[in-house]
Amino acid sequence: MQKSPSRKKFKNWRNLEFNRQRKFSQSAVPKSRKTQNQIQLLNLKSRLLIVGGILLVAGLSLAANLYRLQIIDGEKLTKRARNQQMVNLRPFMPRRPVVDRNQTILAIDRPVYTLYAHPKLFNKSKEEVAEKIAPILNKDVNELVNTFNSRPSGIVISNAVAENIADRLISFRLDGLEFIQKYSRLYPQDDLVADVVGYVNLDRRGQAGVEYSQEKLLERSTQTVSLSRAGNGALMPDHAPEGFLNYDDLKLQLTLDSRLQRAVRTVLKEQVERFSAKRGAVIVMDATDGSILAMVSHPTYNANQYSKADISLFRNWTVADLYEPGSTFKPLNVAIALELGIIKPEDAFDDPGTIKVADRTIKNAEINSYRRINIAEILQTSSNVGMVRIIQRMKPTLYYNWLERLGLGQKIDTDLPFEVRGRLKSQEKFVSSTIEPATASFGQGFSMTPLQLVQLHGALANGGKLVTPHVVKGLTDSQGKMHYLPNLPAPRQIFSSTTTQKVIDMMATVVAKGSGKASRIPGYSIAGKTGTSQKASPNGGYIPGARITSFVGILPAEAPRYVVLAIVDEPKGANAYGGTVAAPIVKSVMEVLIPMEKIPPSQEEKGKK
Repeated sequence: MQKSPSRKKFKNWRNLEFNRQRKFSQSAVPKSRKTQNQIQLLNLKSRLLIVGGILLVAGLSLAANLYRLQIIDGEKLTKRARNQQMVNLRPFMPRRPVVDRNQTILAIDRPVYTLYAHPKLFNKSKEEVAEKIAPILNKDVNELVNTFNSRPSGIVISNAVAENIADRLISFRLDGLEFIQKYSRLYPQDDLVADVVGYVNLDRRGQAGVEYSQEKLLERSTQTVSLSRAGNGALMPDHAPEGFLNYDDLKLQLTLDSRLQRAVRTVLKEQVERFSAKRGAVIVMDATDGSILAMVSHPTYNANQYSKADISLFRNWTVADLYEPGSTFKPLNVAIALELGIIKPEDAFDDPGTIKVADRTIKNAEINSYRRINIAEILQTSSNVGMVRIIQRMKPTLYYNWLERLGLGQKIDTDLPFEVRGRLKSQEKFVSSTIEPATASFGQGFSMTPLQLVQLHGALANGGKLVTPHVVKGLTDSQGKMHYLPNLPAPRQIFSSTTTQKVIDMMATVVAKGSGKASRIPGYSIAGKTGTSQKASPNGGYIPGARITSFVGILPAEAPRYVVLAIVDEPKGANAYGGTVAAPIVKSVMEVLIPMEKIPPSQEEKGKK
């Protein structure tokens, strides 16, 4: 059956439409996908450009920053890094020891420990720990228990536990005890040499004696070293210079003799207490070079317990206080007169017991009259009148110049600290007043330190040379080799040896026949001079009833070498004079000095036997 035309036409149209749509769909779909891919590609390129731009900017910034760090700020940053990586250290070095002339230890650094308790860490009861350590620390058990109960940790039990004590405590293996090591200055002789050696404070700085004046010699020089630091902050010793912890074995050696010092302290203390005196001092000097063999003051202090002492005792008054020497200065005035040739040893003077000078009357200490006495007898009797007559023979200006030549009104530049300058009135005042030379003739109207008086008598003993008194011998090593000697001023000749020998001979008669008889030692010839002077008041004039007694001795008289001065300040009693208080001290000191220095008996004394 044939299809109708309309039906055939419809079928063709449908096929054409179907083909058109399929063609459209076939062509339309790829075009859409292509567009999307292009968009995606464009987005990817944009993203890559953005990321690339960012990376480029970051790279340029990094390069610029590296340039700044490496080139512009490189030197500064390198220095900062080194400072952070390196640390400067100055290693602790103990102070040098101080020894006497026989190598006896006078001061030394020793390791000590600060003992801390942490009760919360105890592995035993507090009572058990206290009972264990109390006897060793010399503490009360109950007090220790109360201390443990005060805090759970960080309790200071002792600030200076000796090394041997610490070792014993450590051997107990007690938990909760902590030992922190440090160094402490120890003075094995306690108060024996405190006047000369002094002490150091908690900051290890010298405060008195040679600990103060010789600080530079006692402090070992140490270099500051730079050590690198690891990342965790630990020091790296590999970069430390070789031997930076090594130190020398040098010791500061003094001229003192501890044996003589101990004997002097004993006799001085006894005499000061016997006469209820305010204080006393003894100085022993070798006149050949000014070496001080002994220097003792009483009262004194224990250098190991300086915090408990009266601070006035830290100043050695033999170099830091002035006094009027009184009659002990008379031999020096005689030496001046002999040197000028205005007197001879055989010259004699009338001594009625008093003499009028200007508007004042000068008397002898015991108000005795002697008719005619020679120069030696003036010293024997300590005649003030005789001394005034001697000084009146010379011009005041010439006398004043001689006092200045002796060093009055000046320092002697010793190596001990806190030395004061002597006092001498102005030349104008001295020369214009007749009373000034008169009082100076018997040691009043001017002042000096006891050490300066020893120096001047040393000039009488050594043939007229003014030497510098000193206590420092030098720096010595463990083998006894000297590595440093103090640069002392050259001795200065002030008297001729002929003059000084005449004065020594006269002073020998003071001990043999005069006021110094209490210092006589059988078999030995001793020269000496007593002194009993009024004590000057800080407000002017003199303190009523107060006196200073003294005696200076020179041994041996036929070959003078050692000068011994004893001073006792404000002794009590009616019989308190230089010959009764100070002279016996000098005798006792010389009795120790003779065998120590192997001084032979006097030939003259041997002949008398």
